[in-house]
Amino acid sequence: MDINNSVALVTGANRGLGRAFAQRLLERGARKVYATARRPETVDLPGVEALALDVTDPVSVHAAAQAAPDVTLLVNNAGISTRTDLVTGSLDNVRRELETNVLGGLAMIRELAPALAVNGGGAVVNVLSAMSWFGVNGSNAYHLTKAAAWAMTNGVRLELAEQGTLVTAVHLGLADTDMSADWHVEKISPTDLADAALDGVEAGSAEVLADQWSRDIKSRLTLTPEEFNAAMDRALAALTAA
Repeated sequence: MDINNSVALVTGANRGLGRAFAQRLLERGARKVYATARRPETVDLPGVEALALDVTDPVSVHAAAQAAPDVTLLVNNAGISTRTDLVTGSLDNVRRELETNVLGGLAMIRELAPALAVNGGGAVVNVLSAMSWFGVNGSNAYHLTKAAAWAMTNGVRLELAEQGTLVTAVHLGLADTDMSADWHVEKISPTDLADAALDGVEAGSAEVLADQWSRDIKSRLTLTPEEFNAAMDRALAALTAA
C-alpha cells in the first residue's frame, strides 16, 4: 500500500516512537493521522487528529475504532516496560505488561479489522522488539510479552490474509526514547525506525528488522539454547563495553 493518501491510526502517539510515526506519516503524505494517547491533550503534533485511547480498556478501544471508520493503516506502538522478572517480580506488573503489549494490540486489531476490510485491506504495523527472541534478567516480563506479541502478529497475519490486510512485524534493538534512557549505547532514532517500518509497509513486507542488532539476533535463532545464550552473553557484554 501507499503511505501517501493513507489514513493512519497510531497508538501511544504523544511521545517517542509513536510521535515519530505520526510525524513521518504526515510528512510522507498521509491524508489523515489519528494520534492516540490516554490523555489526548498531551499530543502536541500539528496536523494530527488526537483521540483518547487506553488500549487496556475495551470501552476506550471500541470508542477509538468508532471514531476512525476510514482507517487504512493501524500502527500498534503503545507499550510499557516495568522492568520485572518472571519468578521473583510482581505478578501484577507481568499482567500489566501482557494487557498493554499483547492484548492491547490484539484488541485494536480486532476492533479495526472490519474497517480495514471495508477500506480495501490496508495494513497493520506491530512494533515488536529484538527481545521477542531473548531475555535479560531484570526485564523478562518484557521478553515474555514481546515474544507473545510476535506470535500474535504471526497468527493475525494468517487470519487477515483473506481480506487483503498486510500485517508487518517491526523488530528493533534500542530506540532513542525515554524507555531506553538508562542505556548509554548506540540506538536507532525514532524517525529512522518509523521510516524503516513505513518502507516495509510500502514494500509489502511481513517483517522489518530495523537495525543490525535485530538482524544479528534473528540470525542466531537456529542455534541451540546453550549456543544462543552464550552468543547473547558475548553480544551484551560487547554492547555495554562499547
